[in-house]
Amino acid sequence: MSTHTSRPDGWPTGLGLHHHAQIDSTNEEARRLASSGARGPAWICADTQSAGRGRRGRAWMSEPGNLFCTHLYAPECPLPRAAELSFVTALSVHDAVEGLGIQGLALKWPNDLLINDAKVSGILIESAPGPSGHPSADPLVAIGVGINITAAPDDTPYPATCLIGHGVEITPLDLLAKLAAAFQNRAAQWNKGAGFDSIRNDWLARARGVGGPITIRLHDEVIEGEFVSLDTDGALEIRAGDTLRKISAGDVFFPDTTSRNSA
Repeated sequence: MSTHTSRPDGWPTGLGLHHHAQIDSTNEEARRLASSGARGPAWICADTQSAGRGRRGRAWMSEPGNLFCTHLYAPECPLPRAAELSFVTALSVHDAVEGLGIQGLALKWPNDLLINDAKVSGILIESAPGPSGHPSADPLVAIGVGINITAAPDDTPYPATCLIGHGVEITPLDLLAKLAAAFQNRAAQWNKGAGFDSIRNDWLARARGVGGPITIRLHDEVIEGEFVSLDTDGALEIRAGDTLRKISAGDVFFPDTTSRNSA
């Protein structure tokens, strides 16, 4: 059952909050709300999830004490541009965690946050249906965010960590308040400021591995090269031999973490 919980300190004015003790998936709940006519903006969070998922359908560990949340959000842009929200959200997560005083932060393409090369959060963005069950004429998205606060998985192909392992104790709702405020600021930068160019530059300034060697694993190919930059649409640019390639989806590895570091 959903409860409209009391807002934690620092909660942005005019922003909805739906808190569940247990749910299948906060992204699924956001999509259900959208199909019933809701357009947000609102955050949905849960103490635990029974069917949390990450990118490419991967399961997402849902241990109590970690943050599992989804933002139901109607961006002020055509639907194709909504993919840029991946970088807007990644910067928001970085801002929120950086505000806790943690060092060694870096963003890993397309939207993971690392602490000393170990993954502490992930993002899954999906379109949300309108009341008819079909995509709305105006963009509406479910922006799922998971942040490891008290526990990190130990059976993943990549290093993982949690905030408490770096000396930070915070409740999921208090962290969500910081994330919600950070997202509001970054969304304003994206919508009303310099647009994606500004977001892109800020993301690159915090990115892991720019200018160095990188490996991209696609479903049918492995590409090794130099991480050059981001394209203007958010694609990863790598130089492989004499060719500049643009990658829109794939798993990223770096030389010192290749055996375990997977998007």
